[in-house]
Amino acid sequence: MSRSPVNPGVILSALSFAAEKHRDQRRKDREASPYINHLIEVSNLLWNIGKVRDENVLAAAILHDTLEDTQTQSEEIESAFGKIVLGYVQEVTDDKSLPKAQRKQLQIDHAPKKSPGAKQIKLADKCSNLYDIMNSPPVDWSLERRHEYFLWAKAVVEGLRGENTALESHFDQLFELGMKRLNEEI
Repeated sequence: MSRSPVNPGVILSALSFAAEKHRDQRRKDREASPYINHLIEVSNLLWNIGKVRDENVLAAAILHDTLEDTQTQSEEIESAFGKIVLGYVQEVTDDKSLPKAQRKQLQIDHAPKKSPGAKQIKLADKCSNLYDIMNSPPVDWSLERRHEYFLWAKAVVEGLRGENTALESHFDQLFELGMKRLNEEI
């Protein structure tokens, strides 16, 4: 069975939508990078390392933080991108009304139960975050906090395994390199 080619119009629409929704947001690194860079990186990892060619997964990767971090409503995503994309975005969205520790534990607990597309988005997101924490960490993060993030991300990824071995291998390499660098800083 052959797959339809990825429609670049869907991807460009997702980029435009996300850029508008996240327009005033910045990452927590020293440079205060535009938030959209993270969303582009997650979809880039899916495409180039994970070889994901499902436009719904790629669009959802670009949109993965819109419900969690902006005033975007589910209906907006469904109207623009359909139920499948919305479903993936909802699967990877944390409930910000819960305490942070509980949200982090729920990510670990729910990881094995996610759909294949959501697992790949979450895996690419964790890869992007590890890379950023290694190379341009949030300015107010201590060595201990960076170390804790790495260990927590690994616990989440353990539940995501089995969907994309290339992304899993990339995560493992980032984790190993990051832990080595953190241990050298001690």
